[in-house]
Amino acid sequence: MKTIKLGDSQLGVSAVALGIMRMVSLDTSAATKVLETVHAKGVNFIDAADIYGNGESERIFGQALKQADLKRDDFFIQSKGGIVLDPNRSHGDLVFGKRYDFSKKHIIAAVDGILQRMQLDYLDGFLLHRPDPLMDPAEVAAAFDELQAAGKVRHFGVSNFNPMQVTMLQAALSQKLMVNQLQFGVMHTGPIQFGLHTNMQDDSSVNHDGEIIEYSRLHHMTIQAWSPYQYGTFAGTYIDNPKFPKLNKKLQELADKYAVTKNAIATAWIVRHPANMQVILGSMNPQHLSESIAGTDVHLTRQEWYDVYFAAGNDLP
Repeated sequence: MKTIKLGDSQLGVSAVALGIMRMVSLDTSAATKVLETVHAKGVNFIDAADIYGNGESERIFGQALKQADLKRDDFFIQSKGGIVLDPNRSHGDLVFGKRYDFSKKHIIAAVDGILQRMQLDYLDGFLLHRPDPLMDPAEVAAAFDELQAAGKVRHFGVSNFNPMQVTMLQAALSQKLMVNQLQFGVMHTGPIQFGLHTNMQDDSSVNHDGEIIEYSRLHHMTIQAWSPYQYGTFAGTYIDNPKFPKLNKKLQELADKYAVTKNAIATAWIVRHPANMQVILGSMNPQHLSESIAGTDVHLTRQEWYDVYFAAGNDLP
């Protein structure tokens, strides 16, 4: 298992993390098997959020961790908060917010709820889930200081923030923001495309993300890639999808060469990037997880990396 340093720290973490959004669909026994499977493969990082399964994913995780032949310190456990759930639009493992709330009161209450559901004394990491336009950086800073002083959270980060939002918040904090969780993968390459199409006027030259990859590298923030096998936002997987024959042909060709699966090649494509990204795996199928994790041991050549990029429908100017 490839490991990376988290943010600018010396914390060594696995290059893939287990995201537990879909753990709400499992019973405790099945969730325990998932934890034991990924741990045996070298995964030492858990990603959660208080809205996943309206909190039930975290609750099931806590029960599974108690039941598993594992220790609390076997994992870096991270969760996210700041979204107030909209029960009228949320169903199953698809969750939507009716507002974002970065008030001190909500942040502290969110962490307390997470700790209770997961049966933990502290979180290794806590992220603000999506940018709140009503965010007061001083109020967030007060919440983070209180949580850290109380021993409830050790490290902090954000999710889906652009560089200026990170800069504004970081200026008020005494803690270093270590993580930015962003959608990235073979079929979600906007942060790369616009850079390649600099000084052009085609659609690929549009900068939607504010140099987020370059900013993260300069400021030593770990990018955590969510939905790495999805196209669109939640449109579905591109793996074995007949809508993407060229991409799947290339993925299979490389999978055959390296004796792994297509999912492994899609993982390898992300970890090949020099930003040292961490891939969040959301499957609850132990076999699929094992297949995807195997990609961390595959080192694509430069041409193979570009060939996958081209097969996904991209080009070079």
